[in-house]
Amino acid sequence: MIRSTPVSRSVLGFALALASGTVLIATPAFAKDKPAQQAASGQPKLSPSKPFMAAYGPMKTALDNAAKRQDVIDAKAAVATAANAVNAATTKTARAAARTNYDATVKALGDKLTAEKTQLDQMAGVATTPDDKYIYGQFYFQLGKLAEDKVLQRKGLAMTVDSGKLAPDVAAEYNFFVGGISYDLRDFATARTALQAAIAGGYNKNDVQSLLAESYINDNQPAEGLKVLQAAIAKQGKAAPEDWLRRGEVVAYNAKMVDQAGQFGSQLVANYPTTQNWALSIAVLRDLARYPAQDMVDLLRLMDRTNSYLESRDYVEYVQAADPRRSPGEALKVLNKGLASGKLNTSDVFVTEAKNIATGRLAQDKASLPGLERDARAAGATPVVVMAAADAFLSYDQPAKAAELFQLALTKPGVDTARALTRLGIAQTDMGQIAAAQATFAKIEGPRKPMAALWSAYASTKAATPAQ
Repeated sequence: MIRSTPVSRSVLGFALALASGTVLIATPAFAKDKPAQQAASGQPKLSPSKPFMAAYGPMKTALDNAAKRQDVIDAKAAVATAANAVNAATTKTARAAARTNYDATVKALGDKLTAEKTQLDQMAGVATTPDDKYIYGQFYFQLGKLAEDKVLQRKGLAMTVDSGKLAPDVAAEYNFFVGGISYDLRDFATARTALQAAIAGGYNKNDVQSLLAESYINDNQPAEGLKVLQAAIAKQGKAAPEDWLRRGEVVAYNAKMVDQAGQFGSQLVANYPTTQNWALSIAVLRDLARYPAQDMVDLLRLMDRTNSYLESRDYVEYVQAADPRRSPGEALKVLNKGLASGKLNTSDVFVTEAKNIATGRLAQDKASLPGLERDARAAGATPVVVMAAADAFLSYDQPAKAAELFQLALTKPGVDTARALTRLGIAQTDMGQIAAAQATFAKIEGPRKPMAALWSAYASTKAATPAQ
């Protein structure tokens, strides 16, 4: 068996890092101003209690005055500068240092508002009615905004919701903000509760379901997160964002969930059939499924059809799986493509050896095709004989003849059904028989099923052409 030196997995690593870094939805820093806007546009009629009103005036004055104090203004400017530094940092070390500085500036700002926080806390005893609690929650949110304190902002929003004074649609939106801030704080359990309440209340903006999915994924519950993400994708259909599909595939890869990776990958390439997405989806399945050679060759045939070779490893593994001694024509075709691309080099001993073997066997192998077909069609031909003939014709780009023989093989007891169906579907796809190919791929179960889903997605991207 021809072997090569290990080949870098850098391309898969790069693609995974790219997809992992994709943010499904910006964490809801924008929520800072939204509740105030909502209150202004949909302010409920309020009749706070007398004890609460007695404390209301002084509290409002204290917050208004604090916002005008120069020390608070300067501290808020320092927070903004520190936040910009966090966003501008480009290395892990720089980000950590910038984040430490940011946290220190937020604390310094909060320290300047300790008196206002104490005054607000002391109002708890007089906030007894729903109307009191609504206003009290708004005060907490106002203080949290002034102090750049997400914990206080969340508390204010939650208290406002719990007051029962919000209209159902506004309460659902506030729950989204509570969930978003909780996600920012990495309090994923609280985030899920709030986001689920938002969805139950009819909120469907700002990619709320994808954020709910992330609250599971980032809490080490990838299976639950992928279920939520898949449901969100199903609702969007063809309009589902590419980032969602890539994110689902990468999460499934990291969790070693082969079927889910295949599902997200096939949806990704069906909706967004770019070379990069084909390369990612094929590489993910290749690494997760660990197919044996006779399965791997069919996956790498898809890489060839989509022209999604990215590195020398792709060509080398295809040649190894095809085996120049078994399929010299196909191996030679791949070697020549690799050499033409510049990703293979004749100075590589593996390349030279494989090419010499394939070239030396090519004429004899081609000459054997009529005999292989005759033996395959003979009465009593075994499934091994029929499959060998069908494989040979497929490797020489004769899909019509190959399809006939794969169909014959499927009538033989003991045939490897999944392999025969995969290759029949490939032949049908090559002939442009798209509906037939997709029906064939849909029959495949077992380890080849995720591969079949990718092939079916490829078939859907091809314009049907008449069978030759």
